[in-house]
Amino acid sequence: MNIYIGNLAYTVTEDDLRDAFSEFGEVANASIINDKFSGRSKGFGFVEMPKDSEAREAIESMNGKDLNGRTVTVNEAKPREERPREDRSPRRDRY
Repeated sequence: MNIYIGNLAYTVTEDDLRDAFSEFGEVANASIINDKFSGRSKGFGFVEMPKDSEAREAIESMNGKDLNGRTVTVNEAKPREERPREDRSPRRDRY
């Protein structure tokens, strides 16, 4: 199960996420989402746990708890929605 963690302190690392969630079971992957231009954390990340029962326990236990000084929001991640690609070509109808 893929778990979303929001409202992360910018200092939280992937190892911090892995450590916090491994208390509830096996963590297959932990990732922090970074801004592609600055490289700075966007304040959210994901943890993947192979066993749904452990993942649900982690969600229930971690949601609303303090992690590195911030109260985090934790829930099951929703599938990423496809967004229409933005057309960045110059508009010729303006001339």
